[in-house]
Amino acid sequence: MMILLNLLGRTPLSRRRALWGMALVAPNVIGLMFFFGLPALNTFLTSLVEWNGIKPPVPIGLDNFSRLAQDSAFWQAAGNTFKLFLLSVPTGVTLALGVALLLNQRLRGRTVFRVLYFLPVVTSTVVASIVWTWIFQPRYGLIGNLFAGLGGRDTPWLTHPDLVLIPVGVVMIWQRLGFDMILFLAGLQNIPRVLHEAALIDGATRWQLFLYVTLPLLTPTIFLVLVLTSINAFQVFDQVYIMTARTTRGGVGGSATTLSYLLYNTGFIQSEFGYASAIALVLFLIILGFTVFQLVLQRRWVYYEAEGGT
Repeated sequence: MMILLNLLGRTPLSRRRALWGMALVAPNVIGLMFFFGLPALNTFLTSLVEWNGIKPPVPIGLDNFSRLAQDSAFWQAAGNTFKLFLLSVPTGVTLALGVALLLNQRLRGRTVFRVLYFLPVVTSTVVASIVWTWIFQPRYGLIGNLFAGLGGRDTPWLTHPDLVLIPVGVVMIWQRLGFDMILFLAGLQNIPRVLHEAALIDGATRWQLFLYVTLPLLTPTIFLVLVLTSINAFQVFDQVYIMTARTTRGGVGGSATTLSYLLYNTGFIQSEFGYASAIALVLFLIILGFTVFQLVLQRRWVYYEAEGGT
């Protein structure tokens, strides 16, 4: 009891404040444990058994994880996931920053443009994927007609194993662009204007103003966008499921299968819930590890003005 009181504070006022703080965060903590903690624990326990959802589960220890290490489909899905990450994250973040910089200027009708860029965010992923599937049709789609007008031949974007990830990445970037743009706009508008004015008075060019004033002060927002976009890229599922529906789902020969899609297919199509739980845990560890890596790395390049440095 004394240890608990020392943790809460030494004076009655500090203890009262600490208790109020604990009471205020308690609903969120309880909800987090109930809706995330217990399912995560259940997933871990399920990964240690062989279970098809009907028969009683059979404990098999770490055999599901040993099977993962030798499963070529898992490694192919992991490779596809990282390819989509490399395709969508750098391009998407750069485009969102560029659009935010443009729409942060005093342009006529910029509010309309902001709304137009944000519309894909509130559009259903299924609807967006269907529309982009038509756009990438080799003969009748907009992209196909464009290539035909340039003298190119019909390109099977959604059926060619080497090309299918490009349309998926395009949809990911297009639908994420507006959300990241809003975050960048918030970061840009939080930069004190007096710093820009002082740099202009000192003779800084627009490029120097961006490179030495805007970009350093925008690094916290860039870091946030990178983390959120990376998590979204590792969890891609809807686009793959919809855009490869006309062929073998997941692409020809698994060429578009991601870890999330492999998880769905293993658990809900093949009814191997133990193995699917092992895939889910590995995916969680990949996302967690990459996020922690970004958190550690951000100390070297993210500038927090309140702290006077990184």
